Formats: sequence, C-alpha cells, structure tokens
Amino acid sequence: MDNKQHTELLVGLFMLTGIIAITFLALRMGDIGLFDNDHYIIKAKFTSASGLKQGAYVEMAGVPVGKVKDIIFDPEDFLAVVDISVPTNITIPDDSIASIRTAGIIGDKFIKISPGGSDQYVEPGNEIIETEPSVNLEELISKYIFESGD
Repeated sequence: MDNKQHTELLVGLFMLTGIIAITFLALRMGDIGLFDNDHYIIKAKFTSASGLKQGAYVEMAGVPVGKVKDIIFDPEDFLAVVDISVPTNITIPDDSIASIRTAGIIGDKFIKISPGGSDQYVEPGNEIIETEPSVNLEELISKYIFESGD
C-alpha cells in the first residue's frame, strides 16, 4: 500500500466517522425515539385535544417532565387518546389530573399534570383517568357575544 492509498483510506475513515457522529447528533437533537429506553408511555383521554400537537411538552409544577408522543381518535368512545412519554425516574400519582393548557394567550398547547395525593402510581401503559380538555377561546367569545344580547 503506497502513501496515496493510505491517505485516502484515512480520509475515508474520517468522513465515515463524521457522518456517523452527525447522524447520531441529529437523532438526539431531533428527539427521535431510537434511544428512548429511559421513558415510559401513559395515556390520557380528552373530549377535545384541539390544538395539541405531537412533541408538545408535558409539565408538572411548571417544569417540563415529558412529551406528547401520539394523538389518536378512539372511534368507540369518541375521545382523543394522547400518549405521553415520561422519564422512568418520575412517578405520577393515579389520582392526578391531566389538563390541556395554552402557553400564554395565543401560545402553543401543552399538557399540565396536577399531581394527586395517592400512594398508587400510574403504571406504564395505563391511563390518567381525570382529564380536562382545552378551553376554546373562539367558543367562549361567541358564547359571550350571542348570550349577552338578551
């Protein structure tokens, strides 16, 4: 192997290492769930999940503690089922309340979990029973306008 081939081999290995490192960082920064072994999924059913999106944060006591992983429609109950990813080091009492809130007046929607006082915790794959849907500002305004004319 001459000096030119040796240099080309080193450059190729360097490029390959760089591509692997960039791919790894992109997956970590993009929050792709390939490395999500330290999280578990719980569910919450809402009468309306309007405005809530995948990737929205979940907070307890004003601190982000998880993310919304998926939102699907349950055709049997006519409810929105939200999958919430929570780190394994955080336990949620089973009498907690999950509410869809808005960050600021016209900000993004997020889920606020108000912890209960139970000694029992929501197990992975189980569901938070008590939920509150988001407040629809347009509905409130129209209700106020049309009912105040009486």
